[in-house]
Amino acid sequence: MLGLAAIAAQVYKWSCGPTMKVNRTMRVLLSLIGLCASFAVTAAQTTRFLLFSGNQVPAGEQTVDRDDDGWIKVRFVFKDNGRGPELNERFRLSPDGTLAEYHVTGSAEMGGPVDERFVRQGDQTEWTSAAENGRATLGGPAFYVPRDSSMEPTSAMLTALAARRDGKLPLLPSGTLTQRVVDEVEVTQTPAAGARSQRVQLLAQTGLGLEPNYVWATTGAEPRLFASIYPGWFMGIEAGWEVNLQALQARQLKASASALGEFAAANQHSLSGLVVVRNARVFDSLSARLGPAQDVHVFRGRITAVLPVGSKVSGPHHEIDAAGRVMLPGLFDMHGHASRWQGGLYLGAGVTTVRDMGSNNATLQQILDEQASGEVLWPQIVPSGFLEGKSAFSSQLGFIIQTLDEAKTAVDWYAQRGYRQLKIYNSYPREHLRDIVAYAHRRGMRVSGHVPAFMRAQDVVERGFDEINHINQVMLNFLVTPTTDTRTLERFVLPAERLATLDLNSRAVRDFVALLERRQTVIDPTAGTFAFIQQREGEVSLPFAPVLDHLPPTVQRWFLSGGMKIADDAAATRYKGSYAAMIKFIGHLYRAGVPLVAGTDQYLGGMALHSELALYVQAGLTPSQALQVATRNGARYSGTLHDRGSITPGKLADLVLVDGEPTKDIADLRRVVLVITQGKLISPSGVFAAMGIKPFVSETPALRPVNATSAATH
Repeated sequence: MLGLAAIAAQVYKWSCGPTMKVNRTMRVLLSLIGLCASFAVTAAQTTRFLLFSGNQVPAGEQTVDRDDDGWIKVRFVFKDNGRGPELNERFRLSPDGTLAEYHVTGSAEMGGPVDERFVRQGDQTEWTSAAENGRATLGGPAFYVPRDSSMEPTSAMLTALAARRDGKLPLLPSGTLTQRVVDEVEVTQTPAAGARSQRVQLLAQTGLGLEPNYVWATTGAEPRLFASIYPGWFMGIEAGWEVNLQALQARQLKASASALGEFAAANQHSLSGLVVVRNARVFDSLSARLGPAQDVHVFRGRITAVLPVGSKVSGPHHEIDAAGRVMLPGLFDMHGHASRWQGGLYLGAGVTTVRDMGSNNATLQQILDEQASGEVLWPQIVPSGFLEGKSAFSSQLGFIIQTLDEAKTAVDWYAQRGYRQLKIYNSYPREHLRDIVAYAHRRGMRVSGHVPAFMRAQDVVERGFDEINHINQVMLNFLVTPTTDTRTLERFVLPAERLATLDLNSRAVRDFVALLERRQTVIDPTAGTFAFIQQREGEVSLPFAPVLDHLPPTVQRWFLSGGMKIADDAAATRYKGSYAAMIKFIGHLYRAGVPLVAGTDQYLGGMALHSELALYVQAGLTPSQALQVATRNGARYSGTLHDRGSITPGKLADLVLVDGEPTKDIADLRRVVLVITQGKLISPSGVFAAMGIKPFVSETPALRPVNATSAATH
């Protein structure tokens, strides 16, 4: 579904990945639900929603026409970062407010075709799309959740749910929607629109994803959607009321903070005094080898000793019996885009540090503050400043600049706030790229990024980039011409069409790889996120296939479509070959001595990191080498090696216990049983269960007190 639930999962990806959609105003035709004729809709009505990027830059609109024959027609367009969906919907409602008939056509974010239908006749329902075919026999109301939609169907859900006496709305293909009111406020139109006032309410919905979904709705017996806000990423509101967006966002952030705090408090346990993790086989990230069992001592959030098993401990303390399990340093996801609810997904998978690679500045600062104070369940964050040039294709994150002086001011802002890295994006002006890279270096910042349009990867390396983000940006080096505009979908289409036939032994490839090795330019492949280029409709997303049955059914549907336009079987074969070439090239880079870091660029960041490392193993790395990339390399290239990345006395106690042999079988990395970080103990099975995810392990090693007398016997 590309409705509110899908936004909750993938909204941040408008800077670099999957689709999001917006909601708009809709009223159930009152004549259909048998209300008083004086309230019936008797003529066609048109309503508009204005859609904005996170910086409140206009990015599209949704227009809804309600015909007097009961049909609702929607035109939805959202364009950001050079891409976005265009949809045309036509549907009508049953007397109970659920969908009776629905049809959407158009194109998905990446250009793939959309054609989805649903129909209910009596108790029989049937739905079809390029990815799904389903049917069900119902005994009562149920609302079909479209995979690809505007937000107008979700607006209809609000009205249908309000009419349910039990406060629950069954969903198709599965699930149940519930909601509760968490805030209410008076809003006033802009003077140009008439300055009319009304009260709106903030609803927290559950049942559509892994986290609460917040929507602003009108009040009364038949609420409808008024505004949809994903702080820092997206805003949509009924036209004429946009003056209220910032105030509504502030209230929404405040209202959601209490739920975030409750989630954090319930899923982490503060460690006090000395804690000894006994009998853990410690992974040495320096040598990429698994060592013998040892006892690891933790005090006030740091490792104080790593000793032979059975070492003597003086005084009362607590112990955890690792029972011979593998202990890893906390994992690094080196390519994240932070959202407030995402932290549990990382920590449950053993990711204790995330490098944020582009967010709305105010939103990221808030998450950093909340993480530092323990108000949200989140790994430690290493922020990267985001710098984009002004164009019709600009990604609306960080700072958008036109001049070199503006760029320097942005770099100063980031440097003054402790950002260790700068990320440069697609529309950055190439004429002063070398100057801004040098300036960032003088301010003590590393520089990474996409390759700006009309340049090659080789060009940015020669201008001083320390790192290139995304394997497609690297391999476009062999595909682009001086007129190729990689701000468009070409940055995905070209690799999909042509990489299958790339000769890795050609002179051009060898010379470029030698340049990367000589400069020690880091490559951040995010290989998993590009699996969509070879994913046909109905196929499971490659990185998430191993975990799909652990996810709620409503979430599983998100991973059945890549959104890429794949015309026929020949194109599908070609695209699969191109994706295989991407993976092969990662191994080629590693063997040539080019540094790698492991990042995901995915909503399910922690689980996606496990899949990312599995792809590195597929590329030819050993499991131990892949683990070294996700631990020591992460610390080294995030500037945190002094206190992270290895299990060494004096470093932070970022520790992950795994029930399996991940140095032999990288798939065992999913079996994380315990995480220690930031002076807290976290049970992955508890975190995942709280989010509706089936845990990967059933047991969490216990923390038990040991008194001085018994301690002396060790």
